[in-house]
Formats: sequence, structure tokens, C-alpha cells
Amino acid sequence: MTANTPNTVAVGIDIGGTGIKGAIVDVTAGELLTDRKKIPTPAGGKPDDIAATVLELVGSLGEIPGGATVGICFPAVVRHGVTMSAANVSKKWIGFEAEKLFEKTLGRDITFVNDADAAGFGEVKYGAAKGKGGLIIVTTLGTGIGTALINDGVLIPNAELGHLEIDGVDYETKAAYSAKEREDLSWKKWTERLQVYYETLERLFSPDEFIVGGGVSKNYEDFLPLLKLDTPIVPATLRNNAGILGAASLSTMRATFLQ
Repeated sequence: MTANTPNTVAVGIDIGGTGIKGAIVDVTAGELLTDRKKIPTPAGGKPDDIAATVLELVGSLGEIPGGATVGICFPAVVRHGVTMSAANVSKKWIGFEAEKLFEKTLGRDITFVNDADAAGFGEVKYGAAKGKGGLIIVTTLGTGIGTALINDGVLIPNAELGHLEIDGVDYETKAAYSAKEREDLSWKKWTERLQVYYETLERLFSPDEFIVGGGVSKNYEDFLPLLKLDTPIVPATLRNNAGILGAASLSTMRATFLQ
């Protein structure tokens, strides 16, 4: 582990529809310096309730080194700290000054980003795409389909490619892992839908690599080998720590940029 200084330590918080996770992170090594803490997301997912839960979570992490930055990721399109959508949380988040709320609640500056963007950036910085150039599309398969675009290590935020309309429908309703569970699809039948989805991304973006995350990625051997694509496709490696690591790292980058 590297020697820690205020510029290499950050807090990463990953807010989801069912749980809020967080840890103190060594952003140079890409390692958690504390146990990952998790608290259930408050029922209804309203802004003030979630902010209070994040404050509780941060307090449970112990002493935070002076100068440590804080990154928070959230399931929404985030534009200049404002949440423009809401997935599996209260609709009160739409058009909401989220970054300001968390800065007020925590009493410190934060960096607030989309959850798939944070997870994708984490994979590029520390995981499956570390050191790789070109255009990489990270997809998270879960309740919906989250996506992150990374070009030569630079994040292009808020790419909501899970909502591509294919065959007349918002295709995450057919190809997300939740659709497999809801319709009790076999791996083969579900992969046929993924084939259509990833072929569409290939045609539109000509990426250099796909990375597949989300909880189902631990079962990647059941479905990734069934896909027939021109683009290499590999499983994510950071699992449930991807959002925490990515949010923490992005917060240190932003702090350096703004100095």
C-alpha cells in the first residue's frame, strides 16, 4: 500500500435504490482503507432522508484524514450537480440541486456524479480497462442498464445508452438483468437479447472494448461466451466496489483541477 497523504485519500459513497455503500479509499492504490459500510436506502428515497443516511454512513467510517475529498455517485443523470432524472428513488430528485444538499449536510465540498459513470471510471482507473486506450463502453446490467463512455481514459458523462430504443421499446426493459429474472429467462434466451443490444452499440459507436459490470457479472461465464461480437467483451473486476472507487477518484481529480 502506498504512503497516504491528503491528496491520495478520499471518501467514496455509492447511493443505490436499495442500499448506500461507502468507504475511505487510497486513490493511488485503488484500495479501500476501511471496511465497506452499507446502510439500507430509506424507504421512498427522498432527498433529505438519503442525505441524512449518507451523513450517518460517513460518520461510521471513523476519522477522515484532513484534506480528503468526497465523491458521491447516484442513479441519475447529473448535470453540474443537479439530478435530471431518478431511478428507483423519489421523483423529487428530478431537477434537484443535489450536490448543494450534500455539501450542506456534510459540511464540505463534494463531487457528485452518475453511478454508472463512477463505476465505469473505476474500472478504467483500477480494473478491467486499466491502461487501455481507445473508446471503452462500460455497461452495468441490473435493474436497468447503466453505461459509461471512456475515451482514452477521459469520461464522457451521462451516456444513458441503456435507454436506446430498439424494436420500438426502451431496450433496458428487455435486456436488463431484471428482465431475465422477471420473465424467468434462461441464460441462452437472455443472451439473445443482449446480442441485439451490444450489436446496436457496435454499429453506433465502433468501440474498442465492452466491459460488463453489475451483480450478474460474477456469472459472466454463463452468458458472455454466448455473445458473438466483433468487439472484445470482458467482465468487470471491481464488483461492488466500482462505484466507491470511481467516485473517490473523480473527487480527487476535480479537486486538483479546481486548484
